[in-house]
Amino acid sequence: QVQLVESGGGSVQAGGSLRLSCAMTGFTWNEKCVAWFRQVPGKEREGVGSIYIGSYTTTNYADSVKGRFTISQDNANNTVYLQMNSLKVEDTAMYHCATKQWLCGSVWYSWSTYSVRGQGTQVTVSA
Repeated sequence: QVQLVESGGGSVQAGGSLRLSCAMTGFTWNEKCVAWFRQVPGKEREGVGSIYIGSYTTTNYADSVKGRFTISQDNANNTVYLQMNSLKVEDTAMYHCATKQWLCGSVWYSWSTYSVRGQGTQVTVSA
Protein backbone atom coordinates (compact mmCIF):
# COMPACT_ATOMS: atom_id res chain seq x y z
CA GLN A 1 0.00 0.00 0.00
CA VAL A 2 1.44 3.35 -1.04
CA GLN A 3 1.58 5.96 1.66
CA LEU A 4 3.00 9.39 2.37
CA VAL A 5 3.67 10.53 5.91
CA GLU A 6 4.75 14.06 6.70
CA SER A 7 6.67 15.10 9.79
CA GLY A 8 8.78 17.96 11.09
CA GLY A 9 6.14 20.61 11.58
CA GLY A 10 6.01 22.75 14.67
CA SER A 11 6.10 26.28 16.00
CA VAL A 12 8.91 28.68 15.21
CA GLN A 13 9.53 32.41 15.38
CA ALA A 14 9.68 34.51 12.25
CA GLY A 15 13.11 34.30 10.67
CA GLY A 16 13.61 30.75 11.87
CA SER A 17 13.87 27.48 9.98
CA LEU A 18 12.13 24.13 9.84
CA ARG A 19 12.66 21.01 7.77
CA LEU A 20 9.66 18.95 6.80
CA SER A 21 9.95 15.33 5.76
CA CYS A 22 7.73 13.29 3.47
CA ALA A 23 8.35 9.58 3.96
CA MET A 24 7.21 7.50 1.01
CA THR A 25 6.42 3.82 1.49
CA GLY A 26 5.18 1.16 -0.88
CA PHE A 27 6.15 2.95 -4.10
CA THR A 28 7.72 1.15 -7.06
CA TRP A 29 7.65 4.05 -9.51
CA ASN A 30 10.94 4.76 -11.27
CA GLU A 31 9.82 8.27 -12.10
CA LYS A 32 7.68 10.46 -9.93
CA CYS A 33 6.81 14.00 -9.03
CA VAL A 34 6.55 14.92 -5.37
CA ALA A 35 5.06 18.25 -4.41
CA TRP A 36 4.47 20.21 -1.26
CA PHE A 37 1.24 22.09 -0.73
CA ARG A 38 -0.01 24.25 2.09
CA GLN A 39 -3.42 25.36 3.19
CA VAL A 40 -4.84 27.80 5.67
CA PRO A 41 -8.48 27.34 6.70
CA GLY A 42 -10.71 29.48 4.52
CA LYS A 43 -8.07 29.97 1.86
CA GLU A 44 -7.21 28.14 -1.33
CA ARG A 45 -4.58 25.42 -1.19
CA GLU A 46 -1.25 26.65 -2.56
CA GLY A 47 1.43 24.68 -4.34
CA VAL A 48 4.73 25.41 -2.58
CA GLY A 49 7.09 23.48 -4.78
CA SER A 50 7.78 20.20 -6.51
CA ILE A 51 10.59 17.86 -7.38
CA TYR A 52 10.74 15.47 -10.30
CA ILE A 53 12.69 12.33 -9.43
CA GLY A 54 13.86 10.14 -12.27
CA SER A 55 17.15 9.82 -14.14
CA TYR A 56 17.64 13.44 -13.10
CA THR A 57 15.90 15.78 -10.68
CA THR A 58 14.38 19.18 -11.26
CA THR A 59 12.44 21.48 -8.97
CA ASN A 60 9.78 24.14 -9.18
CA TYR A 61 8.86 26.72 -6.55
CA ALA A 62 6.08 29.16 -5.96
CA ASP A 63 7.17 32.79 -6.18
CA SER A 64 6.19 33.27 -2.55
CA VAL A 65 8.89 30.86 -1.34
CA LYS A 66 11.64 31.14 -3.95
CA GLY A 67 15.00 31.71 -2.36
CA ARG A 68 13.73 30.63 1.07
CA PHE A 69 12.49 27.06 0.60
CA THR A 70 14.38 24.13 -0.90
CA ILE A 71 13.08 20.69 -1.85
CA SER A 72 15.48 17.76 -1.84
CA GLN A 73 15.30 13.99 -1.84
CA ASP A 74 17.03 11.10 -0.17
CA ASN A 75 16.63 8.06 -2.40
CA ALA A 76 18.12 5.67 0.12
CA ASN A 77 15.44 6.56 2.67
CA ASN A 78 12.62 7.24 0.17
CA THR A 79 12.12 10.64 1.71
CA VAL A 80 11.57 14.10 0.26
CA TYR A 81 12.40 17.15 2.33
CA LEU A 82 11.19 20.71 2.41
CA GLN A 83 13.79 22.97 4.00
CA MET A 84 12.16 26.23 5.02
CA ASN A 85 14.37 29.18 5.94
CA SER A 86 13.61 32.80 6.76
CA LEU A 87 10.11 31.80 7.75
CA LYS A 88 7.41 34.45 7.78
CA VAL A 89 4.15 34.63 9.69
CA GLU A 90 2.33 34.15 6.39
CA ASP A 91 3.99 30.74 5.98
CA THR A 92 1.76 29.44 8.76
CA ALA A 93 -0.32 26.60 7.30
CA MET A 94 -0.93 22.87 7.19
CA TYR A 95 1.70 21.43 4.85
CA HIS A 96 0.99 18.33 2.77
CA CYS A 97 3.10 16.33 0.40
CA ALA A 98 1.61 14.60 -2.62
CA THR A 99 2.93 12.47 -5.43
CA LYS A 100 2.09 11.31 -8.93
CA GLN A 101 3.85 9.14 -11.44
CA TRP A 102 5.99 10.62 -14.20
CA LEU A 103 6.79 14.28 -14.76
CA CYS A 104 5.54 17.19 -12.68
CA GLY A 105 4.52 19.11 -15.78
CA SER A 106 3.51 22.72 -16.16
CA VAL A 107 0.68 22.28 -13.66
CA TRP A 108 2.82 20.90 -10.83
CA TYR A 109 0.85 23.18 -8.47
CA SER A 110 -2.50 21.50 -9.18
CA TRP A 111 -3.55 19.39 -6.16
CA SER A 112 -6.11 17.41 -8.14
CA THR A 113 -3.45 15.92 -10.44
CA TYR A 114 -1.73 14.05 -7.58
CA SER A 115 -2.88 10.51 -6.93
CA VAL A 116 -1.41 10.01 -3.45
CA ARG A 117 -1.51 12.64 -0.70
CA GLY A 118 -0.36 12.80 2.88
CA GLN A 119 -2.28 13.88 5.96
CA GLY A 120 -0.21 16.96 6.60
CA THR A 121 1.91 18.56 9.30
CA GLN A 122 1.19 21.92 10.89
CA VAL A 123 3.65 24.79 10.67
CA THR A 124 3.05 27.85 12.84
CA VAL A 125 5.26 30.92 12.55
CA SER A 126 4.89 33.62 15.19
CA ALA A 127 5.99 37.24 15.01
